[in-house]
Amino acid sequence: MDYLLICIVAMGVSGLTLFSGFGLGTLLLPAFVLFFPVQAAVAMTAVVHLANNLFKLFLIGNKADSATLLRFGLPALAAGFAGAWLLLSLADLEPVYSYELWGRHMEVYPVNLVIGLLMGFFAMLELYSPLNRLQISPVYLPLGGVLSGFFGGLSGHQGAFRSAFLLKSGLDKEAFVGTGVVIAVLVDVSRITVYSGMVHSPEIRENLPLIAAAMLAAFAGAFIGRRVLSKITFRTVQLIVGIMLMLVSILLILGVV
Repeated sequence: MDYLLICIVAMGVSGLTLFSGFGLGTLLLPAFVLFFPVQAAVAMTAVVHLANNLFKLFLIGNKADSATLLRFGLPALAAGFAGAWLLLSLADLEPVYSYELWGRHMEVYPVNLVIGLLMGFFAMLELYSPLNRLQISPVYLPLGGVLSGFFGGLSGHQGAFRSAFLLKSGLDKEAFVGTGVVIAVLVDVSRITVYSGMVHSPEIRENLPLIAAAMLAAFAGAFIGRRVLSKITFRTVQLIVGIMLMLVSILLILGVV
């Protein structure tokens, strides 16, 4: 069941991520969270996310805009380290609260609470898309890089802020996609560097076949998406993403997963 769900999510969302406002990690993280501890799920998602972005880098990375990479990508790279460090710090803390539910003792750890709240926040962005209506000056590209990188390092949710700021930067479609891919790779490298201890954790070592299967599924999705999905409207998909994120967010906050 875990293989089927995670591979379907990886393939479907990878194809959409070339053009949509959300990233592969947005849906893949909740899928991993259903089967693994949240910090291990974040690390697993980061590995698959980086591999998929490297593949997309090969497909369209040459279209990236160098000036935007300097103004947005470098702040995102630095902030990615900070977000990933905060995640590791939260993983070592004691439970925030506990309670009894139907005879079960439930404990909610800080890392689950923070990731759950972030998922709920980004679910609201997907459902209501307020960032798409904001008028953001290109002057604020470095700020967008910091926000995108920090949340990318902390929970893997870097796509919403990245798309919101880059859409206002005057890039054409191919430059927008190519620049976004390069920036995503930079943030993935920064967070995996910090996650290195978790990447070698038993949860990941024992599930390398699952991670490899998710990577291959994501490659297939990106390959298909590059060719046939460029004209798809994503509003319905965004609503599904938002609802799923909100449900997993509630489960994390309640300590169920």
